[in-house]
Order: sequence, then C-alpha cells, then structure tokens
Amino acid sequence: MRDRVPPLQTLSLREQIAQMVVVRASGCLFDSQIRYPAWEPPLETLQQWISQLKVGGVIVLGGSAAEVSLRSRQLQDWAEIPLFIAADIEEGTGQRFAGATTFPPPMALSGIGDRAIAISHAEQMGATTAREAQSIGINWVLAPVVDVNNNPHNPVINIRAFGETPEIVSDLATAFLRGAQSYPVLTTAKHFPGHGDTAVDSHLHLPVVSHPIERLDAVELPPFNRAIAAGVDSVMTAHLLVPAWDTKYPATLSQKILTGQLRDKLGFNGLIVTDALVMGGVANFTDYQEVCVLAVEAGADILLMPQDPVAAIDAVEEAVQTGRISPQRIQASIERIWRAKQKILAGTTLDLSADSLLRELAQPEAKKTTREINQESLQLGGELPLSLPMEGENAENWVVVDDLLNCNFLAAHTPAIAVPKQLGYKLQLIEQHQLNLDRIPETALVQIFSRGNPFRGKAGLVPQAQEWFKLLLRQRKIVGLAIYGSPYILEELRSEFAPSLPWVFSYGQTALAQEGVTQVLWQKETRERSFSEAFI
Repeated sequence: MRDRVPPLQTLSLREQIAQMVVVRASGCLFDSQIRYPAWEPPLETLQQWISQLKVGGVIVLGGSAAEVSLRSRQLQDWAEIPLFIAADIEEGTGQRFAGATTFPPPMALSGIGDRAIAISHAEQMGATTAREAQSIGINWVLAPVVDVNNNPHNPVINIRAFGETPEIVSDLATAFLRGAQSYPVLTTAKHFPGHGDTAVDSHLHLPVVSHPIERLDAVELPPFNRAIAAGVDSVMTAHLLVPAWDTKYPATLSQKILTGQLRDKLGFNGLIVTDALVMGGVANFTDYQEVCVLAVEAGADILLMPQDPVAAIDAVEEAVQTGRISPQRIQASIERIWRAKQKILAGTTLDLSADSLLRELAQPEAKKTTREINQESLQLGGELPLSLPMEGENAENWVVVDDLLNCNFLAAHTPAIAVPKQLGYKLQLIEQHQLNLDRIPETALVQIFSRGNPFRGKAGLVPQAQEWFKLLLRQRKIVGLAIYGSPYILEELRSEFAPSLPWVFSYGQTALAQEGVTQVLWQKETRERSFSEAFI
C-alpha cells in the first residue's frame, strides 16, 4: 500500500463516492478460474474499477492463500488510493483461502464447558485470523458475527454465531476482537441489529424481526454494545425488517436504525458497511440504484457489492447533485474511510515473500488451538467404541451431505471416508434430499454433514431425510452415527436414539474434525465422557 493517502480535497465528488464502494472479486489470478461470473468481474473490468473509477476496496473469495497474497499485491498496485481488501473469514483465514488455518465454527466455543478456556481460544482465534489475513494482504476481517442465534431454524446464521445468549456471544466476540486487535487489520461486528432470531435467509428474502424494543435491548443489542466498547472498527448491517424501529425500510436502508440507533443511541463512530447489496433481502426491495441511495441516506459509509458499481456511483452522485443527499453526508463517510485506511497503513510493513508466508500460515500453535476446540466441544454417547464389521458383512458408510458440489471438506483421503474404508465399510455418498424410503441399508454407519449456509434457505434436515433417519433409528439399522455441523440436527434426532447407539457430534466438518470423530468411534474404552477424557 502507498505510504500515505491523498488528502480529501484532491478527490472529486464522484471519486469520493467511489471510495464508498467495495466490489467483489475472485481471489484467483486468472479469468478462467472465476466461479461466480455474475458477481466477479474479469480482470480488465476489475482493473478499470480500481484504477479509473477509484473504488474504495475489494472483497475477495476463492483461491489459495498463496494466490491471494499475489492477488492483493496486484490489486494494490492498480490503486492510486490504497484499497480495503476484505474477506468473510469468520472461521479463520483458511475458511476461504486454502493453506491457511481453518477453525471450527464459532458456536463450537460455546460448546466448551469451561468459559475461561473458551474465551482464551476465541482470543487466539482472533489473533491467528488477523495475523494470517494480514500476511496475505487482507486488511479488513469481516468478523466476528455477534448475532445471538436463539432460533434453531435459522438457515443462515446458525453455527456462525458464538452462541444462543447475549452473554456468551458478547464474551466470546470481544475476546476474538482482543486477539485480532494485535494486528493492523479492521474488524467487523455483524449483522446489525441482530440476525439471530430469523427463520428466513436474507440472501433470498427479507426476514422480519417482530420483537418489541425491550426485547431488542435485552437480547439483540448487548453484543453490539460490547463490541463497540471493545473498539470494533466497523459494523455490518442486516437485511431485515425491524417494525419496532421502522415499519417501512429494511435495517440496511433505514435512517432510523443506522443513524438513529447505531450512530446516535449506541454512539458508534466507525465504519457502517452494508451486507452485500446483491442479496435478495434488499435487492428485491426496490430498484438497485435506489437501494444504494437509500443506504447512503440511512447512514452507510460502505456499499458492499452493489449489483453495478458504475450505476451505483452514478445514482449517489445524482442524489447529491439534486440535493437529496448533502455533500457533508458524503464527506462524513470519507473522513471515516480515511481514518480506517490510515490505521491500516500505519501498521503495515508486509513481507510477502514465500518464506514469510510459510512462517505465518497454519503454524503448529494454530493447529493446536483448532484441535483443542474440536476436542473440547465434542459430544458423544452410547456404547462406544463402534464394533468393527464382521468378515463378509455388508458394512456400509453412508455419508450424507447438503450439497455434493460444495463439499471441499470431503475427499478420498479425509478421515470420514478413508478410515471406514480401511475398516471394511463400503462408501455411499449422497445428498440429504436424495434420501428416500426406497433406499434402506441393512445396517450402516451414518455420517451427516449439515449446517446453516447462505442460499440454502433452510436449516436442518429436509422432511424426507428426517423420515429416513428416524425410520432407520427406530429399526436399529444405524449401528453408529456421526453428526458434523449443526447441533440442531442432533436435537432433531436425539429422541430416536437407542441408549446403546454409539454417536458422536462435532461442530467442525474439516479433516481435523473428522480425525477426532473417527478416533472416538473406534477407540478402545469410553462412555458418555468428554473428548479429552476419552484420550487419556
């Protein structure tokens, strides 16, 4: 990044507005690698947006950590004004960029019995995420999630939240912030004013949070208050309707919420960034150019992923020129953007050599923390260990997933598949919506990989999968069960468990999480104890 940022007065109105726009880009280096062409522009267009339009930043997704380290240098080289380079890395930098550390989902921390240990892990998680992000050129960490996930049917927050109560979420999120603040990256509390008690995915539709003000003050707002007090740099808006505060506009587009509540009542003076403006929660509300104008009017400083960045800038510029938005409103955002970029610049002395990357990414201490979170949050029960298949027995390993095309945590070498194969199980890999009562195994080890994810539109098991699992459990056709991801699926099925059924639950789905689960399934002596006790 450049040594200093050009002064405010050197920018035209249009350039000031462009600084308020953050566009999406692939973390990969070549156009042929782009996976989401509707959102990720080709190289030539991206370079034009940065060098000529002077957009303020880029949010990257995809590619390895090594690729992104080159990509971030390329993006900054194109920019006259240093860029925000942001990433949704709520579960560690490796969640999005292969080679870096991937932590278990945040909710795993609330599954640890000792709160002090959980808080320590959360702080280490924040520090590792920030350090690894900085090492590959990412300067804006779009985490932590401070939503209180108290709705088990929430399809999009789910285990991305630290927990189900404001106290747990506040403690763990502020610990994450303490860790991240050891490094010169920006942090983000999201999604204001609280997306935890919804059963609708705002990527698809507009959820409604119909609670009275007293409930919002007691449950949804405390984690944001704590994050602001802890010095969080930015707050991301939620695309949801909160009638107690505004019966007309979603929070992202509501002046009553972003300015009246977040700025005036909570006293937040950092960056307000919208959630992605291509999401159905606001994209379906009105014309996309009007969405951008309304967001700025409401108090947003950063327009994240507008459908058309050029049209977005045109619309806001026209709103200023016609008097709908004052120049002072734009300048207030620019001053906050300047402060944020100066913070990044002041602490950035990056060595992006290959040796430096190897020193910073996926270090043993980070892996140790990851393993400990997996182990200490594990749940198990029944008559473990699982018996090995008899010679000649038709033993099957049914691995059930949400989406086969997006299973980067499963491969021939990962433990959930490789270990049962070594023990004589035949693999059946299937999506949960394909389960039906015409496909019933004689007996099977069943492993479920399912969690809330954007664009799924539903949390938990689809009805035919619920029926399939419950029938097999009642008929004792499942000889062992592993559930990876959502604890709410464990709750859905738990009443059907026979007391003797060997079962293990892990919040994580990665190979490291699978390793812990398979070790418990086939270790020598255990009962319903903690994971750590099972290994003594």
